[in-house]
Amino acid sequence: MLQQEQTQEQTQTQEQEQEQMQEQEQEQEQEQMQEQMQEQTQPIYRYKFEEQFMIELYNFSKIHQYDDRKEFKSAWNVWTEENTELIEHETRRLTNLNYDGDVKDKMFRSARYYFRKKSPEKKEQPQRRKYICVDKNIINAIDAHILKNSSKPSTAFLDFCKENIDLLSEEIARLYIENMTAEDIKKKIKKTYKNRYFLKVNVNI
Repeated sequence: MLQQEQTQEQTQTQEQEQEQMQEQEQEQEQEQMQEQMQEQTQPIYRYKFEEQFMIELYNFSKIHQYDDRKEFKSAWNVWTEENTELIEHETRRLTNLNYDGDVKDKMFRSARYYFRKKSPEKKEQPQRRKYICVDKNIINAIDAHILKNSSKPSTAFLDFCKENIDLLSEEIARLYIENMTAEDIKKKIKKTYKNRYFLKVNVNI
């Protein structure tokens, strides 16, 4: 009797291990398919499910998110029977769009391997830094300096800084108030000077 119980336990363990291996293989296959789709130059957005269907599919997936494969499959069969009309409508729609795959298999795979793992939270977009313009007085001083200077940009910029110490000090103080770092201020003024310099060369301001 004890030997029979041990044999049954071993059999159940082997079956569970096989199920886990099958599920892992299917998940790997699904990931590979998704990677291949992303590599295609023309994504088939027209084969996406309708929004209302995706909502229903997503809700089902999240309810059964932690089901094992057998439980998920059993719940899926019940769900498909209860939503026959919805599924048939979506199947006809995709067929009319010339989708030649197995629509029901596509639905199951989406529910099992995509929506079940998809987070409902949207990632917050990083805030863009406020663009801060260089003061018009600096721009005018740069333009005037460029018109009378024929040196290369790097040399001309150093000369400009020596000639406009007071004006630059005021601008640096203003940009500090705008929460810019010393390094950012230096780069901004230098970049502005070089941009105006090349603009003079190319457009003759």
